Amino acid sequence: MSPLFRRKPADADPSPAEQEVVVAESRPKGYTPSKKELGVVTPKRAATGRRVQDPAPANRKEAYKQLRDRQRAERAEAAEGMRNGDERYLLARDRGPERSLVRDLVDSRRTVGSFFIGGAVVVLIGASIANPVVQLASNLLWAGLALAVFVDSVFIARRIKKQIRARFPQTTQKLGGLYFYGIMRGLTFRRMRVPKPKVEIGAKV
Repeated sequence: MSPLFRRKPADADPSPAEQEVVVAESRPKGYTPSKKELGVVTPKRAATGRRVQDPAPANRKEAYKQLRDRQRAERAEAAEGMRNGDERYLLARDRGPERSLVRDLVDSRRTVGSFFIGGAVVVLIGASIANPVVQLASNLLWAGLALAVFVDSVFIARRIKKQIRARFPQTTQKLGGLYFYGIMRGLTFRRMRVPKPKVEIGAKV
């Protein structure tokens, strides 16, 4: 007999496709398949943080290890996002287009404040030396640094005020808070600023 007309044995197992057809025919007319049957991950399952392909922990120790690894990865991602200025990971003090503009204004120029800490260290070393001339020079250097930082802070505040009013005339941010934010960033070493600078020194903002 030709294989095309050969009858399938009665005890043969149905194929997966035939099984799906039988199951579908046995369901009620208004039946709606569940998300589990469709392979859809529900938001609740996704919120647990465990990827679907991750094996389930065998015991409490393994579950704790997976939790620590996941938290470590999340912290690393958040730290990298904060350094890069990603709004999703920034602190409240750094969020908003106004604060981003302030950072760019400060980062686009050299600030006296970035040398203040180094100068303060020199002053402290000079003040500890029992030599009247060295101590006098340290005091003069300290006074000069303080005056330079004050003058530079005034220029920073004036520049912030001008640019904020020009670009964000309807802003609800307080100018005093933006001044303080910019001045404190100017007092920090450029390499230590978070978020890290996006513009080079001398760039037009």
